[in-house]
Amino acid sequence: MMGWPLLPTLVLAAGALGLLLVEAFRRPGSAAGMAWGALGITALALGVVAALAGRGEVEGPYRMVRWDPMAFWLSLTILIGTGLAILLSRHYLADRGIERGEYYVFLLLAAAGMLLMAVATDLLILFLALEWLSFPLYVLAGFARPQLESEEAALKYFLLGAFASAFLVFGIALIFAGTGLTNLSDLAAWWKRPDPGAQPLVWIGGAMLLVALGFKVAAVPFHLWTPDVYEGAPTPVTGFMAAATKTAAVAALIRVFLLGLGPAVALWSGPVALMAAATMLVGNGVALMQSNFKRMMAYSSIAHAGYLLMGLLGDPGLAVPGVMFYLLAYTLATMGAFAVAVGMVGPEGEDQSFRAYAGVARRSPGMGIAMALFMLSLIGVPPTAGFFAKLLLFAAAWQAGWIALVIVGVVTTVISAYFYLRVVVAMWMGPEVPARLPRPYPWVRLSVSLAGVGTLLLGILWLMLGRLSL
Repeated sequence: MMGWPLLPTLVLAAGALGLLLVEAFRRPGSAAGMAWGALGITALALGVVAALAGRGEVEGPYRMVRWDPMAFWLSLTILIGTGLAILLSRHYLADRGIERGEYYVFLLLAAAGMLLMAVATDLLILFLALEWLSFPLYVLAGFARPQLESEEAALKYFLLGAFASAFLVFGIALIFAGTGLTNLSDLAAWWKRPDPGAQPLVWIGGAMLLVALGFKVAAVPFHLWTPDVYEGAPTPVTGFMAAATKTAAVAALIRVFLLGLGPAVALWSGPVALMAAATMLVGNGVALMQSNFKRMMAYSSIAHAGYLLMGLLGDPGLAVPGVMFYLLAYTLATMGAFAVAVGMVGPEGEDQSFRAYAGVARRSPGMGIAMALFMLSLIGVPPTAGFFAKLLLFAAAWQAGWIALVIVGVVTTVISAYFYLRVVVAMWMGPEVPARLPRPYPWVRLSVSLAGVGTLLLGILWLMLGRLSL
């Protein structure tokens, strides 16, 4: 069936609309049933993705979507991030007094848009997917209303997101004006012609696409929205944006620049390399100066965008599998770290300063060990998954001749150890009696356990999971 690539997206979208009907007739009170429903729908979509794993490459209607091994791993990563975000949200929303059933509807709708972006092979579908995932995220970023920081986060994200969308649609228009094409495979064939035709329009259009997707992936210099939005949004939403949204944006970058503009790599590789280097330097450098966990993770997300951009520059046979592995490892470590942060939130409020983490590991060693594991994975210390993920990307860039960029990546990785380990040091070496302790919420502890086990298992099985191809 030609519609197979769209099936996971349709499952999430239909499930979200079903939950919306349930919410309309639900009695006021706890939204635990909505959380269970959203978790079940996510598990169903995950089952569909697993069932499609052995189908190889399947193109959808009018060759606008494609199911392939890359789509499988991207969809798997997005759904894992979505499931962990749902688990983290249940008690967080109740403690903050913002528990509303429509939250889970927006979460599923955003994830559905991300799944569509993972299979998109046409610029029109890419634009549709970007808008689909963005609008629910605008609402989720401001879900902690009437908290001023949350409302500010939603407004900033919406305004800059609209700006990025304008760049995307104008870039698509220029590419269509120069080639008459929107299909990425056809666009790649167009570049291989002896006389491609109106190249300046396509160059400008490609640059605009890079700007729009650079905003979504939080790459320098399009990163300025990230710290404020991450800090103001509800913590589970912050984790979801840092992991799943970045996965979808990187998927779009790979499809556009390696599939559609791959034959023109000599034109865009230089700007992408400069963007990658600047992103790694700025992200890690500014993270050193943060004293708030969520802002530190925001700049961490920016830095990891720089490492992921290296995946566009290496040999696709090695770099693309490396990016897939990196995204999965990064999602598990990031969602696990935010799971520990959610465990620190209670009815008395949310304090994400490093002072709030002081001494926590002495009274709750499980949380301390888990946070240490996640931070080590984000640094890239063996035998965690993060080490092998960075190794794959660095090796791919090195083989492609980007030696200076690899050196920047290694140096910034060493720098990142300082601010990541600050959290671990505070948890294990802080005052004897901390101001607050992680609450024994089963859903939060389940999220921490799943992310921790996944991080260790990926580190062990990296050779098997790293051999992916387009």
